[in-house]
Amino acid sequence: MPYLPPREWYATLPTAHVAAGVLLTDDRGRVLLVKPNYRPYWQIPGGAMDAGEAPHRTAEREVREELGLRVAARRLLVVDVVPPNGDMPRPMIHFTFDGGRVADPSAIRLGEDELDAFGFFTWADAAERLSPALAARVPAARRARESGETVYLPAAPERTGDPSGM
Repeated sequence: MPYLPPREWYATLPTAHVAAGVLLTDDRGRVLLVKPNYRPYWQIPGGAMDAGEAPHRTAEREVREELGLRVAARRLLVVDVVPPNGDMPRPMIHFTFDGGRVADPSAIRLGEDELDAFGFFTWADAAERLSPALAARVPAARRARESGETVYLPAAPERTGDPSGM
């Protein structure tokens, strides 16, 4: 390839959507899930990254907007690449961070413009409520939290039940 000025060269590179979420649990070890009013399944708190925003800040902002909680997106648990599908023309790169434990669940204030409900679920009950993309990501986040390692989930066509991958 011949030399291209930086602006032209960057325009040739592939692009991806980016989102981030937070793994939160209660004092009994149950996972916090939220039920968006625009999807048929539950998910961990999180959402799409704004322009110029770092992934961990996206995760913190989304928890604040969705649940009224201020959490620190601690250690990176999972990097998940969801392949393009449906209405999503580019891959979704999703970062999942450890948000620790929710010390006072009564402090949660549901962002009703996007969410219908929230709840703490056993890992088995949570698995039944997740989309195919999340059915791999959420257990991977649990394993990463327990092992101290970060998990990379490469794009897998069988995990494309929801175009957003969120």
